[in-house]
Amino acid sequence: MDTDRQIDIMGIINVNDDSYFSQSRCPSVEQALSLAARYVREGAAILDIGACSTRPGSLPVGADVEWERLKPVLKAVRESFPDVRISVDTYWADVVRKTYDLIGDFIVNDISAGEDDPAMLPVVGSLGLEYVAMHKRGNPMTMHNLTQYEDVVGEVDGYFDAFALKAGECGIARWILDPGFGFAKTVEQNFEMLRRLGELVRPGKRVLVGISRKSFIYKTLGSTPEDSLPATQALHLQALLNGADILRVHDVAEAMQIVTMYRRLA
Repeated sequence: MDTDRQIDIMGIINVNDDSYFSQSRCPSVEQALSLAARYVREGAAILDIGACSTRPGSLPVGADVEWERLKPVLKAVRESFPDVRISVDTYWADVVRKTYDLIGDFIVNDISAGEDDPAMLPVVGSLGLEYVAMHKRGNPMTMHNLTQYEDVVGEVDGYFDAFALKAGECGIARWILDPGFGFAKTVEQNFEMLRRLGELVRPGKRVLVGISRKSFIYKTLGSTPEDSLPATQALHLQALLNGADILRVHDVAEAMQIVTMYRRLA
């Protein structure tokens, strides 16, 4: 157990009114800044800002609408918190270009690993940005029917072997692996991926785990996203024990406590 490795907490800011956890929704600049300030105060190293819900069943809004929502929030957050890393949750290359022109260096958090926009990987490589590549199948409207795997962990691992080659061809040196919990996986497949997360860890690549208040947790409990914080935190600790480097969360203060407890286990 490597308790000395860098572990970062990424706080979720949804600049829309459709995300599955209502308290992460920030349809105004003022709400987004307020949530960002709380996250920074509680210890977040990264602010992950997205303008389109990707929960199961959600509909895309398009690059233009995304940018209209993102632009004022990104400008305000960068001005208010110049030293905090910003991640932008998008699968549009045009949004990446515009974000870079507005705020400079940032992390691209792409749920499609470049599959939804063929221009994405070349643009990220040309700008020298750090990139989160996530595994999924289909889109939010179809992914619940695309959960047939012989071995979910083995196939996700193979997916990232193939992605590593594409990233290299496009000049992307810094990329982060996200197994895509909740995206085209059943409840049991999500738990299996968490149990076997260590099999996805590879030298020189950080692993991001995004499980905060997700449906495989609250469905197991027969509850709601609002009632699933304790169970989320239990699984966050397991994720760290199994090799996660970044936790993408709705509850930064509580996640920071989990990191503290993890380090005391050494």
